[in-house]
Amino acid sequence: MRRKTALILAGALILGGNCFSLAQNVNEPSPTRPVELVRFNKEFSSVSIEPVRVGTRPGIAVIFDGTDDMHYYANKETAPAAGTELGIEARSEQVAFGKAVFPKWSILHDSIGTDTDVYVGQFTVFIPVIGTLSDGEGHVEVKISGVACTSMVCLPPFEKAVTTKLDLGGSDSWRQITIEKAPVTGGAVLKSPSYPVWFAFGLAFVAGLIFNIMPCIWPVLPLIVMRIVEQAKAGRRQSATMGLAFCSGILAFFACFAAVNAVLRLFYATVLQLGDPFRNDVFVILLGLLLVVMALFMFDLFAIRLPSSVSNKAGSGKGYAGAVGMGFLAAILSTPCSFGILGAAFVWAQTQPLWLATITIMIIGVGMALPYAILTSIPALVNRLPKAGRWMELFKQGVGFILLAVAVWLIGTRPPALAMRVVFFAVVIGFCFWMWGSWVGYATAPVRKWIVRAAALLLAVVAGLGLLTPTREIINWQNYDAALIQDALENDQPVLLKFTAEWCLSCKVIDRTVFGKQDIAELMEQKRVLAVKADTTGKPPEYPATHALKNLYNEPGVPVTILLLPDGQDKRWHGKFFADELRETLEELPSK
Repeated sequence: MRRKTALILAGALILGGNCFSLAQNVNEPSPTRPVELVRFNKEFSSVSIEPVRVGTRPGIAVIFDGTDDMHYYANKETAPAAGTELGIEARSEQVAFGKAVFPKWSILHDSIGTDTDVYVGQFTVFIPVIGTLSDGEGHVEVKISGVACTSMVCLPPFEKAVTTKLDLGGSDSWRQITIEKAPVTGGAVLKSPSYPVWFAFGLAFVAGLIFNIMPCIWPVLPLIVMRIVEQAKAGRRQSATMGLAFCSGILAFFACFAAVNAVLRLFYATVLQLGDPFRNDVFVILLGLLLVVMALFMFDLFAIRLPSSVSNKAGSGKGYAGAVGMGFLAAILSTPCSFGILGAAFVWAQTQPLWLATITIMIIGVGMALPYAILTSIPALVNRLPKAGRWMELFKQGVGFILLAVAVWLIGTRPPALAMRVVFFAVVIGFCFWMWGSWVGYATAPVRKWIVRAAALLLAVVAGLGLLTPTREIINWQNYDAALIQDALENDQPVLLKFTAEWCLSCKVIDRTVFGKQDIAELMEQKRVLAVKADTTGKPPEYPATHALKNLYNEPGVPVTILLLPDGQDKRWHGKFFADELRETLEELPSK
């Protein structure tokens, strides 16, 4: 009995000692315990450290794990600014480590046309040991730094230290791994740029000047020149004040940008990149449609007129709102090309106190606005501009085509299905502005004028709701797969094939009038019908449904909907409004 009691007591002491040891080390990461580096909403990235061997060379593996929408910049040559790439460095008093060996990176295809080298999700960085290992225990500190980004926002620069312990005498038993080296190795630790404030302000000012030669702003440069030429005829004072109004529009954009940056830093602990707005579908679509409207204005499809009570007043603000708006638009369009010096100045601003960051951002705006202020304030420069004439009208119309080209490019950066709907809506917008400006004239009766313009406005609203409102998929569509269809039929499961194509307008109507109905979606789920989207947008082999439509189902084209039954029969619909027939057919199927 005493022996049993002694064994129980000894076991309790051992268990208590282990618990005490665990309690002591709870804050010290073990080689396999992940440490979270960054997090934004549901997106995160964590890291763990493990002793490994690559071939005969011992070292440590820094193992990253994260969500698919969280990435790090991998290559300083494609990163938006110096020092934003991922950096890793290992230090230990017992062990000497070499430079980090980074794996092969992925390519991020940005919606604004930029390819960036990034690390995403799960990847491993190897840090080799230099020299021989002695017996005993080694304490290692790994410093990890960089800028983590999602598809919507970049988080503030970070630097974290992760510590671990290594059994140096057991290196022969460390896990063997392989790593595909990147073309360029990293290893630098991110630090805030060390240049002084006055140099950063000068860099920001130069960055603002560079805005004016960016290719992104070229489409609006002709409009700016035309505005300056037109206002120069009114005299030096009018030209100068219009120039200041244009400059105030530029500064207003950077003031808005600084305000958004302040809100994100104060309330959400994130930073904003200059290219972030162009990653937003709504912003890009609105900007593209604005350029379409401006092109229509260049073609004289409509005119913007102020009331006579305003335009006849001396010293009125006629044209000033347009100048401010043009300056704001010029600043927006220049942002997609803002890399290099601009990126360096902006990254420096993000690492400084908020008031200093705000001043830096505004200095960028001053640098962009200054050339226009000088041009419109010095009579000698304005007088050198070409005199107004027919060339200006032709030039104006030519600019309209340039604006349309830029609008198409912007809209084309969106997903294909969305871009196509926006292009159709742009055509409707053009028709509505044609109605607004060409169907009525100065002598048109007020009642008729109001009716025509109300109809144009109503058409634009209805088209916008129909084309731009996202279609919510309430049916779980599967991609076309012949084997999947065959397996379903063999298991007595009906299959509904929706043959469609992105360029098929009737197919879009069917998506709303038939498959957008909640009761049909519930019936398909109740009857256990396999829903298959047979996309025939392109040619086989990328689009196998195209081959099946003609050779297997003997149909000439889309749209066509086929309900395959397990007994070998089928039911087909070729129209656009067959919701009632489909509902009756589904109700007759046995419930599963």
